[in-house]
Amino acid sequence: MQFLSSKKTQVKGNLAIITSKKGTLPEGLLSAAEADFVQKNLKLSTGDWLEVNQYERRIFVFELPEKIEGHVLTEKMRKAGASLSKKLNALKEKSVTIEGGEFTNAIAEGMALANYQFLRYFSKKNRKENTVEKVALVGASKVQLEALDILVNSVCYARDLVNTPVWDLNAEQLGDSAKKAGKEYGFSVDVLNKKKIESLKMGGLLAVNKGSIDPPVFIIMEHKPANAKNSKPIVFVGKGVVYDTGGLSLKPTASMDDMKCDMSGAAAVIGAMCAAAKANLPIHLVGLVPATDNRPGGNAVTPGDVITMSDGTSVEVMNTDAEGRLILADALHYAKKYKPELVIDLATLTGAAAVAIGRYGIVAMGTAGEESWQKLEKSGNEVYERIVKFPFWSEYDELLKSPIADLKNIGGREGGAITAGKFLANFIDYPYIHLDIAGPAFIDAEDGYLPKGGTGVGVRLLFDFLRNY
Repeated sequence: MQFLSSKKTQVKGNLAIITSKKGTLPEGLLSAAEADFVQKNLKLSTGDWLEVNQYERRIFVFELPEKIEGHVLTEKMRKAGASLSKKLNALKEKSVTIEGGEFTNAIAEGMALANYQFLRYFSKKNRKENTVEKVALVGASKVQLEALDILVNSVCYARDLVNTPVWDLNAEQLGDSAKKAGKEYGFSVDVLNKKKIESLKMGGLLAVNKGSIDPPVFIIMEHKPANAKNSKPIVFVGKGVVYDTGGLSLKPTASMDDMKCDMSGAAAVIGAMCAAAKANLPIHLVGLVPATDNRPGGNAVTPGDVITMSDGTSVEVMNTDAEGRLILADALHYAKKYKPELVIDLATLTGAAAVAIGRYGIVAMGTAGEESWQKLEKSGNEVYERIVKFPFWSEYDELLKSPIADLKNIGGREGGAITAGKFLANFIDYPYIHLDIAGPAFIDAEDGYLPKGGTGVGVRLLFDFLRNY
């Protein structure tokens, strides 16, 4: 979708316009009969667009809802944009101009994100392709248009990664995708192979990979502009389990259906790197992705095995389906070499997080200072990828004690999302935030501008966080 700037409300072409009071629209747009139609029917449109068909073009009118403010109202306008996108595509229209005042950008964002399609595997893609190609924003600056374009493209890139099956996106192919993204968006990428991973003694990543015939990779991405404002980098870490069967602790069949999405954290980190580099944000940023699939073949790690992590910590593996924390632990230890200002990891880590708050937010916890938390929570509200901060009390550490090793990899059913985070905290020595995106990363039904399947959650959150850091 192409974004354009328009200096004033167009006389020609499809138009979407917001009114804060019923029927108050710019003069000259509607005939007397059309204006009367809008006056009588706008309230009956039940929070959706009212269409006026002028035959040579269509005018869509949306009345701002009352008693809704702040980020909730902005989200309402994104969803209005999604609805508009669907209406235009159903009508086979190709373009529209948006006159939405302060909400013009939100409407366009919702339109573009809702316009996303994953058509790679259809034999006749052209029969299913959406038609909307151009969106003009009244009053938008070049900077606004560029930021919107960067955001949408980065989110859609992440969605494509999540939606691609493991046959076409194993760990090595994920590494190749990161390299391709680095060349396209302008950041450096180094992909470590299995031999290098072995030399780094990444016991968690290697253990999870033992059941697979495909080798693991460790992806290192970096955006380091000359004008970076931070002397110590910010590091993002993303879980890259390209498919999760649960290993020998095999998942039930139905629970395996969507497990190509278990690399959503990796996709979010790659997408955020794309956005930050393309926007040339003055921030030194590093992205780390440990990647493998988790299968029950070969010499797969078994419940009761003891493995040694890259920092020397011994871990009793009590459940091979708690594999994400094992590969993330090695990545978090590796992050120490950067002496980072802040580390944020993203992972579809626990069903417990999804059970706790559903798909409506992101479970968060960690050791970072209050200022970092406030900034992240503010960004979460702004983009409506809201943060729910869980406790990180020391009592939870007791649940991870093993009788034969330094740690065990699960702590039981109680506080499952928290004990997963507490396990990871054993491998850090820097300010740290853990984001469990298991709920919103992959959804089974379309929701406004979020498509069925991979949502790209985390990209908009991290990009906004960095832009305001």
